[in-house]
Amino acid sequence: MQLFKYLQSQGIGTRKECLWLIENGCIAINGVLYSNPHSTVQPEEVKSLEVNGESLAVVPMPYFYILLNKPAGYETSHKPQQYPSIFSLFPDHMRRLPMQAVGRLDADTTGVLLITNDGGFNHRQTSPKHKVPKLYRVTLKHDADETLCTTLKNGVLLHDDNESVAAADAVLESPRILLLTITEGKYHQVKRMVAAAGNRVEQLHRSKFGNQTTENLPEGGWKFIVM
Repeated sequence: MQLFKYLQSQGIGTRKECLWLIENGCIAINGVLYSNPHSTVQPEEVKSLEVNGESLAVVPMPYFYILLNKPAGYETSHKPQQYPSIFSLFPDHMRRLPMQAVGRLDADTTGVLLITNDGGFNHRQTSPKHKVPKLYRVTLKHDADETLCTTLKNGVLLHDDNESVAAADAVLESPRILLLTITEGKYHQVKRMVAAAGNRVEQLHRSKFGNQTTENLPEGGWKFIVM
């Protein structure tokens, strides 16, 4: 791939901007300074990318997969209404790339959120028929006992829905901490399920999505992952 095209694929800028950066000695790849826009680059061999001496994240090609430990107070949207977008947590050049969240988390919900430019992967992870498990740590408003877990696993009828929804698993860690596993992704599903079972959600954290967890990843932190 020609260097200027590679830079465009990384979100560095327009064709004209990338040509200017290269011709003015602003681009270094793997520690080597380039001046010829038509130099050939093998994307899989790029380990480091610097623009004007600033090290930038190298985005895998053609598809990338990101694990974000979503903090509270961010909307899962490119056009947020009340809070900042989760995409504002990424570097400028990455925000220029086509990226979509795999499912959504409410503004007040924290934890595992996957980001990708792979539409097929997005569909497979969110389609109910693939039954990808999602584990939530739910802080309840009222003390609960095993009756709540049994009710959730047997299925509850959500408001305005015509069929019941059952949890894949439900375990009480303490009277007010529920570990809930679901394999669907309906609107506000966890909050609505808990409400239908007679309790309320005070805090919600997604601990796991498939095999992905936020272990050792600070709140607001992110990393590229292999899928």
